[in-house]
Amino acid sequence: MLLKTLFNLPLMLFIFSMPVLLLSCEKDNDTPTTNTITDVVVSGSSFTTLEIAVLKANLQTTLSGAGPFTVFAPDDPAFTSSGITTAMLNSLTSAQVQTILLYHTIGAKINAADVPAGPNAKVITAGGDSVFVTKNANGVFINGIKVTTADVGADNGVIHVIGKVLTPPVGNIVETAVAGGLDSLVKAVTRATTAPGGDPALAATLSSAKLTVFAPTNAAFVQLLSTLSLTKIDDIPVATLLAVLRYHVVGGRAFSSDLANGNLTMLAGGNTTVNLTNGTGGVPTITGNGNSGNKSNITATNIVCRNGVVHLIDRVLIP
Repeated sequence: MLLKTLFNLPLMLFIFSMPVLLLSCEKDNDTPTTNTITDVVVSGSSFTTLEIAVLKANLQTTLSGAGPFTVFAPDDPAFTSSGITTAMLNSLTSAQVQTILLYHTIGAKINAADVPAGPNAKVITAGGDSVFVTKNANGVFINGIKVTTADVGADNGVIHVIGKVLTPPVGNIVETAVAGGLDSLVKAVTRATTAPGGDPALAATLSSAKLTVFAPTNAAFVQLLSTLSLTKIDDIPVATLLAVLRYHVVGGRAFSSDLANGNLTMLAGGNTTVNLTNGTGGVPTITGNGNSGNKSNITATNIVCRNGVVHLIDRVLIP
């Protein structure tokens, strides 16, 4: 009898342990698996830099919250093309990185199909800034930057992958030129505003009106002075300087996604010619009527300002 009992002991232990095993399995099955925006970023193989930024900004808990959120998420190539490295992110404060990421975040769920047609419909970010979204035949754009992959689902919202990091505005157009080191352009605007025969309202207009400016770099002004056989901006007649500066301005916001091949009418009158692909390395160009066919490369696009947009060009446009 004892031998029989000992023989059946393993079977009895297995039988009695089954409820425990079943309860354990049932408990594991009840453990929720989440797929929040933070989860998507952490698990995404192309979001390694964005994950570092989220952690640096201490936003992982926020982006795991109820939401809903829409995040325009730069992938690793987007950070690289924007010149933003891990070392650069680590050099910033948590608050600075948070400002950047909140500029990419909307406090509502917006699928690609729900993006306003625009052009450039204003949407308020989670940080209180404005971004401008457009949907057209070429896709979905935010501040002129194309969405490369739309509608990546999450439990608490949606992610749209974008090809470049969005930069919050630093001020109005004049303040942006100052912050961006466009010293020659700032000097030209100052002279055209304050010199006898100038336009006293020019700087104020550039600071407040809704405009797009094709802003020549410092090197572009050096080239202009050489062409005119002059040595400094103060040598350019004020009337000429005014006409030239006004020829770089378009009314309203015109992001790169709004540009098309052909003529572009400038705010002060006269047309320029835009080509989206014929610049150095395939960048877009813009050519003035007086440039004798010498096109200007648009070297940087979609620099957002409080009152408009700036695109950098490497040649001064001549009416």
